Amino acid sequence: MTEEFRSEWRPWHAWKVVHVGFKGGEEVGFAAAAREGSTLPSSPPFRKGGITSTRSRESKNARSNAGRDQEQTGRLIQIHHPTMPVTNFAVKEKYRYQNGFGDHHETEAVEGALPVGANNPQKCPYGLYNEKLSGTAFTAPRHENQQTWLYRILPASAHAPFERRESETYDTNPGIHGKERWHQIPNQLRWDPFDLDETVDWVHSLRLVAGAGDPTMKSGLGMFIFAAGKDMDPRSAFYSADGDLLIVLQHGALDIQTELGRLLVRPNEICVIPRGIRHRVTLPEGPVRGYMLELYQGHFQLPELGPIGSHCLANPRDFQAPVADFDEDTENEYTLFAKFSGHLFAAKQHQTPFDVVAWHGNYYPYKYDLGRFATIGSISHDHPDPSIFTVLTAQSDHRGTAVADFVIFPPRWLVAEDTFRPPWYHRNTMSEFMGLIGGQYDAKTGGGFQPAGASLHNVMSAHGPDATSHEKASNAGLKPAKVGEGSMAFMFESSLMVGVTEWGLKKCAKVQSDYNAESWEPLKAHFQRPTPAKIVNGTANGVKGEIGDKNQVPHWTS
Repeated sequence: MTEEFRSEWRPWHAWKVVHVGFKGGEEVGFAAAAREGSTLPSSPPFRKGGITSTRSRESKNARSNAGRDQEQTGRLIQIHHPTMPVTNFAVKEKYRYQNGFGDHHETEAVEGALPVGANNPQKCPYGLYNEKLSGTAFTAPRHENQQTWLYRILPASAHAPFERRESETYDTNPGIHGKERWHQIPNQLRWDPFDLDETVDWVHSLRLVAGAGDPTMKSGLGMFIFAAGKDMDPRSAFYSADGDLLIVLQHGALDIQTELGRLLVRPNEICVIPRGIRHRVTLPEGPVRGYMLELYQGHFQLPELGPIGSHCLANPRDFQAPVADFDEDTENEYTLFAKFSGHLFAAKQHQTPFDVVAWHGNYYPYKYDLGRFATIGSISHDHPDPSIFTVLTAQSDHRGTAVADFVIFPPRWLVAEDTFRPPWYHRNTMSEFMGLIGGQYDAKTGGGFQPAGASLHNVMSAHGPDATSHEKASNAGLKPAKVGEGSMAFMFESSLMVGVTEWGLKKCAKVQSDYNAESWEPLKAHFQRPTPAKIVNGTANGVKGEIGDKNQVPHWTS
């Protein structure tokens, strides 16, 4: 809602609010950088009701985010603390949000639509129907339980039976449930940037590249590429019964209308749409491209911080959930698309799917600006494990082992002394699928890892810096250095051995056949013996070792 998001830090006294306006019935202030000679506020900016100062309720006829804007000027109101590090987005925000991760939110687009002190009264306000949306089992532990109560014009069940669609071409569940099969191979793989496709909408843009498990068993995950050039039909909606969708946009902008409200998603933001939530995607900036992880089991959560303490990495307050926003239409026909067991189905209904007037709960879509991630790193020596860059995690039944981690490599300072600063060479019990939103990843400077491309290093497939990066990092001066400026790489990491689809391995025609030849085959051996003599069984120079001989104990200290 502010005039612009800034990626740098600015002192509070460099800002002032230049006008107050109304958006969709909400009073908002717009902040801007103070120019030379401007009158500055005499106290730091404050926050009221999130990033905006808002009226607590809207009138019955003034729906949130409806776009009917009226502006009033001449009064200053301080609303946004500009020293917050955020991404400077080219596409400006136009919606209002609730802040917090996993919080119990409540929101109504018509005042009085939420019942007070009850979830399902005999008669809901204004003749609405109540509906419960369960994201976990009823009896899941309280700290895991995710449910939301909806108050809508007609229940979600009011549609005709589903029918199978595009059965010959739409299959995102390889294995026993369809024609597609996994390719299980140990090779390191890297893909050139995936093409934009202006001929398809969001529903038909999803291309499964790799994955493991089976959504019918609520086990595993899928790793997708998407590229679309068309808005979804105005009278359509889509949901996945298979899992939660974690969307990583690389190009364009996504305007996502969901049952629970609207989200604007831009490059350097991620979005999570939980299982079952109906949504429609439009493309306000033209064609889009990006990556998506579908989580078939559990839900994403923030990683435990352990000795880090009580904050840093992705802070809960920086996640944004939509406010209630609804349409009224019970006259026209709509098409509801469902992804169920990896296959596409469609049903007809005679009301808009987006008729939720109010809701409360903790099961909802949300987004997060990756520019707000508070990075942790070594300030002495050694390169820590990349788990310190985890934004979201979905744990398996074995604590500390993830079905899926979402990890980023943002701009950051490197200060470690006497240390090879890029990631070390590695063989991992986890699978690592990487993508690049923009810029250049500091561990892959040879040119083959490009924005909109990807790589996969499967279970125990050896990987690490390419030869160019190794040579550069091994000889660089170890002064404090900032890496990743203008860049954002990420990783989908999983404890599962992932297979690759026929499309991902062959049909997309993007796999780089020279990946190993370009990255690691050029590495040279630099080993030099300290003496001509061979070292055998802890002795040196052919002399028999003695008790306490430091030649026998490499870490000997006298």
